[in-house]
Parts: sequence; C-alpha cells; structure tokens
Amino acid sequence: MPPEKDYTGIMEQLGLTQSEADLRLEKYGSNDVEEQKVSFFKTYITPLFSPISLMLLGAAVLSRIDGRIFDFYFILFLYVVNYSIQKWQEFKADKAIKELRDKLSFDVHVLRDGKWGFVNAKKLVPGDRIRLGLGSIIPADGTVVASKNLSVNEAVLTGESMPKDKKTGDKIFSGAFIATGSLEADVTATGKNTSFGKTIFSIEKSTEKSILEKDILRITRFLTIAAVFAVLLLSTVLLLRGYAWSDLLTLDLSLVIAGIPVALPAVMAIILSIGAAGLAKKLVVVRRLSALQDLANVNMVLSDKTGTLTKNEISVMNVLSYRHALQGEDVLRLAKYATAAETPDAIDTAIIKKLEEMHAPADEGRVTDFIPYDSDRKRTTAMVEEQGKRFVVSMGASQVIQGLGGFDTPEMEKSFEEDIARAAQGGFRVLAVAVREGDIKEEGMSVIGLIFLADPLDETSKETIQFMRENGIGVKMVTGDNKVIAERIANELDMPGRVLSEKETKAFYQDPKAVKEQAADIAVFAEILPKDKYELVRAFRDDGYVVASTGDGINDLPALKTANVGIAVAGAVSALKSLADIVLLGRGISVIKDAIIESRKIFVRLYNYSVYRISESFRLIVTILILGIAYGFYPLEPLQIILLAFLNDLPIISLAFDRVKISPKPSSIQPARRLGLSVMYGVVGTMNSLVMFFVIMNVLHMPLGVVQTMFFLKLMVSGHMLIFVAHTKERWWRFLPSHQVIIATLTTQVVATALAVTGFMMPAPISLGAASFVWIWSLAWMQLTEFSKDVQEWWLRRHGLPV
Repeated sequence: MPPEKDYTGIMEQLGLTQSEADLRLEKYGSNDVEEQKVSFFKTYITPLFSPISLMLLGAAVLSRIDGRIFDFYFILFLYVVNYSIQKWQEFKADKAIKELRDKLSFDVHVLRDGKWGFVNAKKLVPGDRIRLGLGSIIPADGTVVASKNLSVNEAVLTGESMPKDKKTGDKIFSGAFIATGSLEADVTATGKNTSFGKTIFSIEKSTEKSILEKDILRITRFLTIAAVFAVLLLSTVLLLRGYAWSDLLTLDLSLVIAGIPVALPAVMAIILSIGAAGLAKKLVVVRRLSALQDLANVNMVLSDKTGTLTKNEISVMNVLSYRHALQGEDVLRLAKYATAAETPDAIDTAIIKKLEEMHAPADEGRVTDFIPYDSDRKRTTAMVEEQGKRFVVSMGASQVIQGLGGFDTPEMEKSFEEDIARAAQGGFRVLAVAVREGDIKEEGMSVIGLIFLADPLDETSKETIQFMRENGIGVKMVTGDNKVIAERIANELDMPGRVLSEKETKAFYQDPKAVKEQAADIAVFAEILPKDKYELVRAFRDDGYVVASTGDGINDLPALKTANVGIAVAGAVSALKSLADIVLLGRGISVIKDAIIESRKIFVRLYNYSVYRISESFRLIVTILILGIAYGFYPLEPLQIILLAFLNDLPIISLAFDRVKISPKPSSIQPARRLGLSVMYGVVGTMNSLVMFFVIMNVLHMPLGVVQTMFFLKLMVSGHMLIFVAHTKERWWRFLPSHQVIIATLTTQVVATALAVTGFMMPAPISLGAASFVWIWSLAWMQLTEFSKDVQEWWLRRHGLPV
C-alpha cells in the first residue's frame, strides 16, 4: 500500500500521538526491509524426503522386515546424522545473518505526543517528525522542514562521495547520512515503500546454483544412472538364479546408496563452512556458501569506485600558496581557523587531519567570531586574534573567494587560474583561502592559497588489482563520476586502457560483439547509472565471463544480484549486506585477495573429492556387478555396503584442511580430464578388487563369511589409500596430504581393521594375518594406481587437452 503523501494536518508542535503511530505501524508495517521467510515445512520437513533420505529409509524398513534389527537401527542412525549435519550448517548461516542485521538497529529522535524522545528506527511511521544531527543515518524517506548548515552524503544511493546541500522542502532518502549540520524532517515513506526498499523488492531473488554445484549434480546423476543400471542388470541375473526378493531388494537399495554419494551434500557443506569460518577471521563473511565455489572461477571483477577502490572520505591531496612568505602548511593552518571546531564536517576533518599528519604546531590565536557555511554564501569566515593582531580568514568556493579580493601580484593571479583549470582536469575539488589583516571585513581580502580535495585511494587497492591481474582476473572500474575523475583514479591505480563515458558505455553493452572485441582495451566505465552497471554485468556474463561485482550502496544492488558473485564491501548498507553473497568487513577490496585464495583452495579440495568419489563409486558398482554375475551372489552384505559408504566419506571431511596447490589462473573443472582420471583410477581399483576376490575365493578357498569380511576391509583400505594418490598431480609421497587427512584416513582404516578382526557387524571375523595380507595387497596396488597418472597424462597430451 503506497504511503500517504500529505501530512500537513499534523500538529507541528505535537507530532503524532502514540496511538496514531501504533495504528500507522500496523497499516504500513515495520520500517525494515525483511527477507522473505521460508516456511517451517520447507525448512525442516522437505529435506526428510529427499531421494537419498528416502532410499536410506527404504533400506532401513526392508532390513526391519527381514529381521535384521541391528541393521535397521544403524541405517536410521546414518539417516539422522546426514540430516543433522545439513540443518546445523543452515542454522549457523542463519545465525550469522541475524547477527549482521541486529548490529544495524538504532534509535531516532522523534516528536510524539508533544515530546521529543528516542524511538527504534524500525518503529518509525509516515507522518513522524524526526530530528537528526551530524553523522546520523537517515532512517526513512522524508521532507526537510527545518535545517541548519545542512548537507547530506548520498553515496550509498548515487555513488557520489561529495555531500549535497539540502534546504527546507528538499527530499531526503533512507540510507544516506548527515554530512554537516542538522535537520528536522517529516517522514513520508518507511520500509519497503522507501526508494531504498522499492529497489530491493524490485530485484528477483537469485536461486541459480554455482558452477561447481551444477557439476556435483551432474556427477550425482551420472552415478545414480550407473548404480540403477547395475542394480537392474544384476537383479535380473540373480532373480533368474532363484534369489529371494526380500534379500535382493535390501541389497539393491544398499548398492544404490553406496554408488550414489550419500554424504556429498554434507561433505561439501562442511568443507565450505570450514573455509568460510577461516575467512571470517580475515574479515570476510560468506552469506552464500556456494559463492566460494564460484569465486574460484571468477575471471572478471566489476568494481565500484567509491568506498571500494577509494576510502569514501574527503582528504586534502595538495595545498598551494600564492604568497611568497607562506608555505602550504601555513595556508592550511590559517584555513583551520575557518573550520567549525565544535561540529566539524568532512572537509573540516580533512584539513585538521592533514595538519596532524604534517605535525603542524598548535594554534596560537583564538576565533572571536565565526560565520558558518551556507548554500548562499558558499564559504566560512572566521575573525581571529593572534599575537596581538586581528585578521579575518575566509574559505570556500574558488570563484567566491576570488571575488572577495585580489592577489599580491598579477603572476600569482595567473597561477591561481591555471591551477584551478588543472584541478578541474584532474578531477579535484578545490577550496580557496583568503585573509585580510586589520579591519574585520570580507572585502579587499588577499587570496593566499588553494586546497585540493579528493576521495583518496584505499592503500591496498593498487596491490589487490595487481594480484588479480597476475591471477588471471580482469578488473574494470565502474563509477558514476565523470571521465576526468575516472581517468585520474585509473592512472593512480595503474589501470591501462580506455575510459568510457555514459554514451560509450551504453554502446558497449548494447553491442553483442563489443565485449569479446573491446573488453581487454577498457579500464573504466564512467558516468554510469545503476541500470548501466546491471547491463554491464549481464553483458559480460552473456559473453561467458564468470563475473564478480563489488559495491557499497543501494545503487549496486541490481548488479550484485545479477553477478555470479555479489560482494558488499565494508560500510555497505544493511540491505546490500543481506543480499550479497560475500560481505567484506575490512576496508577496501584487499580482503578479496584472501577470499580468492581460499576459494581456489576449496575448489581444488572439492575437485579432488569428486575425482575420488567418482572412481570409488565406479569401482564399487562395476566390481559388485561383475562378481554378482560371475558368482551369482552379492560379494558383500547390505550392512557392509552401507557401512562402507559411510566410512568412506567420514575422512573426506578432513579435506577441508588438506594441503593443496592452487593455480595462478581462475579454476576450471576440466570435465574431460576429471572423468578420464576418475575412470582410470576406477579401472585399476576394479582390477584390484576382482583379482583379490578370485584369489581368496578360488585359490585360497576361504569360507564365504571370511571372504566377505576380507573383501570389505580391502575396499576400505584401498579406497582411503586412493585419497593420497588423488589429492595431487605429483607423486603421492612427494606431496602428502595435511596431517588432519592422514590421521582421519588412518583412523577409519584402523576402525575397519578392528571390525574385520573382531567380526563386529561382519559376517565372520578374520585373523591378523589375513588383515595384514589385505594391507600389503592394497599398498602394492596403490603404486599401480599412482603410475596410472602417467597413462592419463600421455592420453591428454596426445589429444591436445590441458594436463
């Protein structure tokens, strides 16, 4: 429902009554932009009936019907563990988001029932009269009804770092803040009805999966099809040989569960969560875990200028003197008298800070009278007494100060005008300073200096951009500033290339061929509007780039939601933080470097896991299929198959801490290489399993129960040895996994050995000698698996594929 537009009937001296405010709060809702809530059913009930969950439940039910009580409870236990891990990760993510939102709550000075008091910003309603001072965030849209020396910083809305003057009758917008002075305003819109809120609600929530998530789903589908095909073929053969339906169904479900990566979602979430926890220590909050996967693939960053590459603060960049007896420090010291000492604005603060950096001596004079800046005078003026002398100092717009007097020499006036032109060409804002000694009058003054102001670069921006270039990531600056300012910033950042104007930018993203043909030659897109930034992101994505977009204001929202990875930098508005994929708490974009490094590590770890999981599932499915057809029975019991699948995935969690070597280029899945490597490992593993089963069954003539136990142990030990081989392109003994992985794999192997020797949950116990035989056999075949890398490398080189 749109807000009321006319509140002239409100009694100005009384404000709203509390009862009227309560009614309006009920009518318009909270002054907050809340995310859509997910239903209880979708959050907690739907995951209980996922395909994997239903298969586990089916296996449990069939085990109960068949009288295998222990199997029934153990499978239910695995089901609960899988569900609990998933819900725990979601709980931690939701908690982090809530903490972010809670930090943004604040109180506002509001007139109600004829009294001024503090009310939480979320309780504001249209018609409230509010009072805000220097530095206050504007909590809702409104109209100024009274002001004093007022200017508002709207960088979060427009991207422009310099504050804008406001006067009675002007509009103010939620999300901006008071740069100078104070105001009283009538609230006209709150919550989703503000300009800020409408922008947020106009953005469609993105449900697109990451590149790696899509790949994992393809893996799951591939393994599911393979497992189902094997089950159907083997079931047909065994049914023809008189196998009981009840036993066959349980075994079939067990094989499907073992063949499909049951723990894959949990393992992936844990690896990502641990990586995100590590980044949190480096001031990076990951809101969408899968964004870490996409960040590893990013090859184009479209970076906002204000507050991202720059500090979003006004700084003194240079001071020029037009009087021979005065240095730049002297000009700045005199200018300080013309600053508002009690309520300094951004410019006053910049002058004071610069003097502190120059270690200037303390002031020896005192201000006897002070006239603050206003939109009509466009200057501040101070009357000063210093060491028995009286003088007046004025500071303001160059043309205004120049009109108050002259220069000591014509040459100085010429230099002044040339410097003004140079400042304009360099994109600097300038303030002029003039003084008059003796008579306290603002006429016949002498112009003594110019102060150059700008939004300076963040100290780490240049280094971060260089890091991105070296790591195969293109960086383009996107700004609403004019070309002059954009060119200066680009030069300071050592960003070679063209700077496009608004018109040129539109032509660029409207031409389907432009991205491919011109992107490499462009450094900056200048003078753009929020829609242009969104269109740029879309154009780069359409051309095949994996795009990350950074920003800090409401104007960046559409672009961030369209990008593969949306990054909110430090100081970003709350709504941007709640919608971005990644939130940087450290200033500037330097922390992106940590995020990229960590994301590439995570990508390699998940890639290695996928190689291991495909090869393991391939080995298990093909081995059981061949042995089932050859011998007419399953070589493992249902509980052994499920236990094998569970124990195989437990140490994979430790891959979150694994040692990996990352590429200096954006990560790529290389499905051909991955499939070839996985199948190669799987073929070697299948040969290993078939030969050993034949030896212990047909050569050594072991009892069937002992054969099944030894075969279970062999699959367990060999499978975990594959982790050592698959985690590196080098020889496994030259680049060992981290100690966490080594401990985890050895622990599960020892547990499997203990189960086999004691016979617990096994068809029959085996001797220590038989267990030793399995270990030696597995270690020998591990070396054959290692040297299969050479075969795959030869095949890739022969077919011209990347190694």
